[in-house]
Amino acid sequence: MDAKVKTTLYHHVGGRKVEGTSGRFGDVYNPATGEVTARVPFASASEVRGVIAKALKAFPDWAATPPAQRAQVLFRLRDLIRQQLDDLAKLLSAEHGKTFSDAKGSVTRGLEVVEFACGIPQLLKGEFNEGVSRGVDMYTIRQPIGVCAGITPFNFPAMVPMWMFPIAIACGNTFVLKPSEKDPSVTLRLSELATEAGLPAGVLNVVNGDKEAVDALLTDADVGAISFVGSAPVGEYVYKTGCAHGKRVQALTGAKNHMVVMPDADMDQTVDAVMGAAYGSAGERCMAISVVVTVGDQTANELIERLKVRLGDLKVGPYTDAQAEMGPLVTPQHLDKVKGYVDLGVEEGAELVVDGRNLKVKGHEKGCFLGGCLFDKVRPTMRIYKEEIFGPVLGIVRAKDYDEAVKLVNDHELGNGAAIFTRDGDAARDFTSAVKIGMVGVNVPIPVPVAYHSFGGWKRSLFGDLYMHGPEGVRFFTKLKTITTRWPSGIRSGAQYHFRGGGEH
Repeated sequence: MDAKVKTTLYHHVGGRKVEGTSGRFGDVYNPATGEVTARVPFASASEVRGVIAKALKAFPDWAATPPAQRAQVLFRLRDLIRQQLDDLAKLLSAEHGKTFSDAKGSVTRGLEVVEFACGIPQLLKGEFNEGVSRGVDMYTIRQPIGVCAGITPFNFPAMVPMWMFPIAIACGNTFVLKPSEKDPSVTLRLSELATEAGLPAGVLNVVNGDKEAVDALLTDADVGAISFVGSAPVGEYVYKTGCAHGKRVQALTGAKNHMVVMPDADMDQTVDAVMGAAYGSAGERCMAISVVVTVGDQTANELIERLKVRLGDLKVGPYTDAQAEMGPLVTPQHLDKVKGYVDLGVEEGAELVVDGRNLKVKGHEKGCFLGGCLFDKVRPTMRIYKEEIFGPVLGIVRAKDYDEAVKLVNDHELGNGAAIFTRDGDAARDFTSAVKIGMVGVNVPIPVPVAYHSFGGWKRSLFGDLYMHGPEGVRFFTKLKTITTRWPSGIRSGAQYHFRGGGEH
């Protein structure tokens, strides 16, 4: 083991730390230094099976626990996360590289879903109709699925897990979570806090691993539902494999989010929005703006000149620097991948207006830092337009008019988010109706729904039918049951055995 490696991580199973036994490990980096700071065990298929067995054993008692009591555990978890918010954000930043404020904000957004899940007694209420026929009543209930699993990405190692497991366990399921192997520590800590909050052993489990662990979750007969966030190719694989093995699957995948800038847009507001949406979190988020479609050359020219100035002033540094506006990329390998896309854009003929490839941060020369990059005259045929880069790389596509801009949005195979910046209410209203996109913003660059609405895209940005968190999250983690009742009674005779106007039943 490398002398610089300080920690060997673990799984959190059955309410306690469990060492890995496969003998396989992955490296966890400090992105600001480029050094390996920990190694994470990769579970074998048999280890994953053991975790699922513990979750299956815990399911009957947890499902029988009244929703109000389950909510009390979540209330305590909410309080613990609030108390340790800064510590969780620091732990996240140390492995992901996000600035502290960005990390803290992402934990807070996940906490909102915990708070939403605390309302589970109300959320699980069914519907009732008296007298659907003479002496016959009908009602619906929602029941838990059983063992559910989550597979989460590196870019939001606290928020995305909290978009999944709080609702799943609130609904009475038990949960097996496989976090990204790149930055698992904050996810493990959340599981420990859940145990501290009183969650029974086996209800929430965290198992680390790679494709072997994922495949074990996708194919095991005792896993009833899979929730996934990640790239489109992997998400499609997860969806097809999980469905082929009889599971309910929601796979939220890639994005190439467009911002349409109209000639009448407030340019000060637009530039601020672009800087935050394209370069915040180093572009490593599925709702980042990676394409700006400018309507008219004058709009493009003005926007680019302003962005050049702002990018020149962008403060890039480690999360320990309170002045940093953008941190490093997550690993050296991901840095090389994103740099490769910048090289490709130059080869494809796009105009590289701002080149961040040679950025060095003093005192962190081996860190995974990339300065903000800006391309102009990007064309829809280019790979840097078609593919999700997942880094601080923004492309400007020039459209001659509004209709061409909307067509660009709709023709792309990914449909996660889109925004329009304009003062024209008619254009905004038409845009929200016309675009084939799951989440749309009007003068809002990153239109992520709050916890009590649901998150999800269209086209190849979502495999499955139900969105994440909010009402659709409750639907995903429960099964609907409809019950029809008739009680024979001597009080009244003449009960009928058919619905009015219908045949016999």
